[in-house]
Order: sequence, then structure tokens, then C-alpha cells
Amino acid sequence: MSEPHVHLFGIRHHGVGSARSLLAALESLQPDALLIEGAPEGDALLPYVLYPTMRPPVAMLIYAPDQPKRAVFYPFANFSPEWQALRYGLRHGIPTRFMDLPQAIRFGLPEAAESEPQADSDPELRRLRADPLRRLAEAAGYSDGERWWNDLVEQRRATDSDIFTGILEAMTVLREGIPLNDPLENLREAHMRQSIRAARKEGYQRIAVVCGAWHTPALTDLSAAKADAALLKGLPKAKVAATWIPWTYGRLTLESGYGAGIQSPGWYDFLWQTERAEDVALGWLTHVAHLLRANALDASTAQVIDAARMAETLAVLRERAAPSLAELNEAVQAVFCMGSDVPMRLIWRDLIVGGVLGDVPDNVPSVPLLQDFQREQKRLRLTEKDLAKRDANREKHMANLELDLREAFDLDRSRLLHRLNMLDIPFGKLKAARGRGTFKEAWRVAWEPEFTVGLLEASQWGTSLAEAAAAYARDAAESAADLPTLTTLLEEALLADLGEAVGLIVRAVRDQAALATDITHLMDALPPLARIARYGDVRGTDAMLALLVVNSLAARICIGLPNACLSLDDEAAAGMFKRLNSTHAAIHLLANAALRADWLATLLKMVNSATLHGLLGGRCARILHDAETWSGAEAVRRLGLALSTAGDPAQAAYWLEGFLSGSGEILLHDAALWQAVDTWLCSLTTEAFQMLLPLVRRTFSTFSAPERQRMADRVLYGSGRSTGRTYAFDPEQAAQVLPSVARLLGWS
Repeated sequence: MSEPHVHLFGIRHHGVGSARSLLAALESLQPDALLIEGAPEGDALLPYVLYPTMRPPVAMLIYAPDQPKRAVFYPFANFSPEWQALRYGLRHGIPTRFMDLPQAIRFGLPEAAESEPQADSDPELRRLRADPLRRLAEAAGYSDGERWWNDLVEQRRATDSDIFTGILEAMTVLREGIPLNDPLENLREAHMRQSIRAARKEGYQRIAVVCGAWHTPALTDLSAAKADAALLKGLPKAKVAATWIPWTYGRLTLESGYGAGIQSPGWYDFLWQTERAEDVALGWLTHVAHLLRANALDASTAQVIDAARMAETLAVLRERAAPSLAELNEAVQAVFCMGSDVPMRLIWRDLIVGGVLGDVPDNVPSVPLLQDFQREQKRLRLTEKDLAKRDANREKHMANLELDLREAFDLDRSRLLHRLNMLDIPFGKLKAARGRGTFKEAWRVAWEPEFTVGLLEASQWGTSLAEAAAAYARDAAESAADLPTLTTLLEEALLADLGEAVGLIVRAVRDQAALATDITHLMDALPPLARIARYGDVRGTDAMLALLVVNSLAARICIGLPNACLSLDDEAAAGMFKRLNSTHAAIHLLANAALRADWLATLLKMVNSATLHGLLGGRCARILHDAETWSGAEAVRRLGLALSTAGDPAQAAYWLEGFLSGSGEILLHDAALWQAVDTWLCSLTTEAFQMLLPLVRRTFSTFSAPERQRMADRVLYGSGRSTGRTYAFDPEQAAQVLPSVARLLGWS
């Protein structure tokens, strides 16, 4: 038998030119074994590569079942050299396998050893490690290794295999000047060599090895088998599992944080699909024109031709054989965008990066919880493709959903999103609910691949979303530290429709409420319960569960609040101010006349206290005034007392802030209140006014712009003094407006 030959093909991960040259080289070589850089645990997933429903971009996910957060992704695009090598080997029945260090060993290593190479003291070495191609790029007249590699390899159209010989020679020279000091990389390359030796031992004669170009010099010499075996001997191993998941082009970019990312996956996809080099410039610019037209922006055929000529001219001036993406972008910005960056951001998002979403077969192995979610995701039309169809921001695959909870389909969608949030998987973020808890919910929905890891981690709680969310809620209830945490959890559990778990949380709320003595905790706990009691029946939940504890909480708040508000400093008063507002809103929401009367009586007791902080006193007075607890004359008297010059000016300013907070209409409509405030301000000394100005300004800044303008006009003109501003009637201007007013009023 002849000596086996090992053929090394150094590629760039997700390099379109690498993929094209690699396929031509494999066709020429006709290998009888194919080894590819990647975790060997993925070998069992390889049959799915040829499934018709497997559509890149996809990622191989390998994780530790007992620690799902320890997970890694191996992404593949259609133009990835490894993906094309896998498909080639599987289509031709060639034994094909991954050869990198098993992920089971990497998970078994201490995390520091797995992730942190030894530090370099030499700054030049650090720079070279960050961009090892920089020296070659600078020698060729390029500013960085990325552009040099793209021009030399990825935009290359020739299909001879000499490119791989040149890559091996270049990497050999580079590695001689940049010694490897990463223990993990040493282990990886040792395992790759062992995999090649194993293939030779099995009798394969033409062994094709596909790996990152940087590794190729380390795989040429296979003589030190004993040293590699000793290095790999006795390494700890962890239990791992693997599956395929959909991926996105956005997640292939460097900006996503992906270490082997590329800058322009959409552009690479276009290059992969464009067979002839002469079609690249015009084809790309045609795509740009179509995109701009679809977004109501001008893009003519003449502009396509002008931009193509400009890009080709730039390429000639820069001594390039054909325009690259850099030249095309400059031409597009000059010709189509008139120099503006705004349309370029659209082109970058939708074309250069691209909004492509992958898909995987339904029968790919995964944990039951993930399978249950994927079934529900498809049933409720919340898959990534569904989101992309209704999405205005394809870069993030987001969609706006407005759900009508009176419809069974939308109610199921809401439950799914709430259950995922319960499991700390923020697939959807609730934006508004038009009076939270009513029959409308507005969501912002966006799927991130990392949520798959969250589902794997949540599988410890159950095999379905309902079961897992309920188990998680029960556990959270048992470990809840305070009453507000429990009532918030109860609201979430009801929104997620978690059945028996709700009853357990209600009992926990009762127990905590019976023991709670902190009034602030009781006040924080009330609003969620009030929303449940008011709106629970809209979702088909039992609102009586919340009413069992609402009345008790409200009564205890009314009893304990006056003492809790005595002698508070400014910071504590600000916190109590927010709780006072939320408690008032909750009691108002319940529409219980007896409870409302008790609440107003409590506020009246507080407002009569001489030691109450001004901010709280003003707020209590405003609530009582709005509730018509006292007459307008009494409100003026109270305000006059609070703003008396005999009192503390700072407390007077706080009182005014509490009374006016959020709305200045009361001043505009009540002349007596306006006059009282005006008198107080005019009575302040210069020093007091300067001290209180920030407080007063903060109060008035909460008013709407029209309110502030009307107040300014009243100050200027309300007393009858003239400052030269007039409101003379102009018949000609009125004549222009009157026809529109008539149409609005329905007049002929």
C-alpha cells in the first residue's frame, strides 16, 4: 500500500473565496477521508446537513446538560468553507468527521484555562496576535490584514489549488515570528494531529484536512505522536449534548461579538451566488437600487450605471482587478445617497449584513422543553421568519405585536410570552397594555439565539413551558424575601396562566402579609394585587384570589401610613411620595367606595400633621382637593398656610411641588390658587428665591409645554399691563382658516 497523503486546506471561517477554491480543490483531489475543524460531538448531527429543510445560516449548539449556560455555537453559512466541505463529503459518501478538541474536554477544563491565553509582555506581539496578517498586509501596501485577505483570497475567482500552498507558506512564516503561548490552542492542535494520525492508521490514502489557515503549519509535522498523546492524556471530561439551531447573518458579524465573525455576510452571500466576476458590480448595484426603491427612495437605472463606472474607476486608481465592497460603497454613497450616511445605514443593514434567517429540520434532537417551545412558536406564528415578515427592523428580527386578549389565539400568544419572561427568557417585552391588564397588550418581540441556551437551562423545571414556568414560580415563591416580590410574582403567574402555582403563591402572599410590618412593603405589594383584582377576569383568571388579600393590605396601610410618614428627611420623603402615588392609583383602580373613603380619611389625618414633610403634605392636599373632600376656599387656605412667610421656605417649595406635581392646569383654572402662589413668590427675599429656584423650576418642568406657555402669557398679560404684544384680529388670515374649520365641523 502506498504512503497516505495528507492535504491541508487552510481557509478563513465564512470566507466565500475560500469556499469556492476549496470545492474546486476537493473535486480535483477526490479525497477518501475528510477531516474538518469542529467539535467531534457534532459528528452525530452531520446526517441533517443534507436534509432539504436544513437551510443556512444555522449553528451547531453544544452544551453541558447539567450546566446549560456552558454552551458554544458553531455557526455555518451557505458560503462557509466548512459547510461546503461537509456537503461535498456527505453527498459523495466520503467518511467525514470533525477533528478539533472535543467540547467535552474543553468544558472539563477549568474555565480560566479554557478562555485565557498567557499574557504577552511585548506590545508588538500583542498587536500581531490581534491581527496576525498585519505584517503581510503592510508589505503588500494594505492598512490591515482584513482587507489584504479579502482581496487576495475571498474575492478571488481562480479555482486552482495553488492558493492553499501559498496560504500554508505564508502562515508558516508568520508563526515563526509569533510563537504560540496559548495552552488551549496547543491542546487543540495536538488533537487535530492525533485525528490525522488516526485517519492514516485506518488506511485512508487521500486525506483532506480543512481548518483555519492559522493552524495549517502546526499540522504538517506528525512525527511527535508520543508528545501529543502525553499532552492529551488524562484530561477531564464533562457530559455534553448537541443540536442544530437556526442562526442569522446579523449573528455572523464581528459587531455581534462573534470571534470568527465577518463584516459583511450579505455581501459574501451575494458573491457566492454570483458566478461571473463581471456581473458583480452591476448585480450588486441593482440590488441596492431595488432596496432604495422599496423604501421610497430615488434610484434610477442611470444612477446604477454611473455608480458602476465610478466603482470601476476607483478600483483602477487603487490598482485592483475589480471593485471591492469598499469601492462599491463609496460609489453608492456618492451617486445614490448624495453623500448622506442615512441611506447607507439602510443598505448596510439589509444588504451588506442582510436579514437572512436559517431553518433546521423538525426532527433534530433536542430537549423536550425546547421542542415544546418550537411547536408553540410555529403554532402561534412567532418563528423568526414570521417576525421578519412583519418586521421594520430586520437587523434585530423584531416585530411589534398588539394582542387582543378576547381572542383565543392572541391570548395563547400572550401566555407564551409571559411564561418565557417568567423563565427569564425575554423573547417579548411588554410595551403597554392600555391600562395594564385590560384586553389589549402591545409587545416588542425579538428572538436571539442565546435564548435557546435559556430554554436548555430552564429544562430542569419541566418538559413543557407551562410545567416549567409553574415549577419555577413555585420555587420563587418559596424563596421570596419580601411581600412586594411575592405580589409581583403572583401578577406574573396569573398573566402566564400557571394554574395550581397561583394558589400556592396566594397562600404565600397571605402568610407574608400577616407578618409584614414594614408599611413600604405593604404599599409596594398593593398595586400588582389591585391590577389583578380589577382586570384578572379579562384573561379568564380568578380575580377573587387577589381580593382575598387586597382589602387586608389596604386597611393596614391606612392604619400605619400616618406614623410611617412622620419626620422623614428629603430622600425618604421622595421615596414615600412615589409609593403614595402608586397606592392612590391602586385604590382608585379598585373602585371600592368604602376603601376610597378610608384612604381619603387617612390622607386628611396626614395633611393635618405638623411634622409631615412638605412634599407629602402637598401631595395629600392635591389628592383631597381633586376628590372634592374640601371646598376650593379650603384649598386656597391650606396653600396659603403652607406658603406662609413664617414657615420654612424650603418646605414651602416642597409643598408646592407635591401639590402641583404633574399638572399645572389647576393653577390656570383657579385664580385664587394662582394669586396665592404669586403672592408667596413675590414675598421671598433674594437669598431665599435663589435657594429655592431649583426646586420651583423642577416643579414647573413637569408641566407640559402648552401649560408653561399659558402660564408665561398670564404672568406677562394677566394683570392688564401691556408689554407691546398684541393679538390683533387679521381678517385675511381668518379667511384662509375658516374653510378648513367648516369642513371639520361638517358645515357646507
